[in-house]
Amino acid sequence: MIKFAGLSKSTYYYHISIENKVKAKPESVGRPIVGYSLTNDSCKVCDEKIKEYIMEAIQDDAFYYGYHKITHTLRREHNLVINHKKVYRLCKELQILKNQRAIKPQLKSTISVNRIIKKSNELWEADIKYGYINRENKFFFVLSIIDVFDRSIIDYHMGYRGTGSDAA
Repeated sequence: MIKFAGLSKSTYYYHISIENKVKAKPESVGRPIVGYSLTNDSCKVCDEKIKEYIMEAIQDDAFYYGYHKITHTLRREHNLVINHKKVYRLCKELQILKNQRAIKPQLKSTISVNRIIKKSNELWEADIKYGYINRENKFFFVLSIIDVFDRSIIDYHMGYRGTGSDAA
C-alpha cells in the first residue's frame, strides 16, 4: 500500500508515532510531592508537623524570617533534613511569604553629565572620605573640593567632624 501511495516506510511510521503521542496522556512534570521529611536519625516527620514548626519559628515579631532562614532554623532546632525549596513550598501553602521588594533603578547623577566643561574652575564637586584611628578609637573625615575639568583638589578639610558648616 505504501508503494502505491508513493511514500517511504520511514515517513509512514513517523506519522503513526506522532499520532500515538498526541492520543497518549501527557506525562506529569517533576516527581510527586512526598508528604514527609526525615530527621538526622531517619525518623519521618509529616508536612503538617513541619508547618507547625514554621509557625513557631515566625511567632516572634522581633524578627522577620525568609524561607532560607526558616530552613536553617528547622535544620538546627528540629534536626530535619530539608531543602529550602520544600520550605518555600510549605510557606507558600501557609501564605506567610512577603512580596518581594521591587528593585528601584539607580538615578544617574546629572550634575556634570549635561554640561560641557571647557576650562578649569567651571564646575567643582565635593568628596568626603573617612578613616579610623585605631589607637584613639576615633574616626576622621577628609572633605575635598575637586575641580571636574582636571580632577585636581582645590581645597580640603581634615578633622574629627564632617558637618555641612565645614563644607561651607
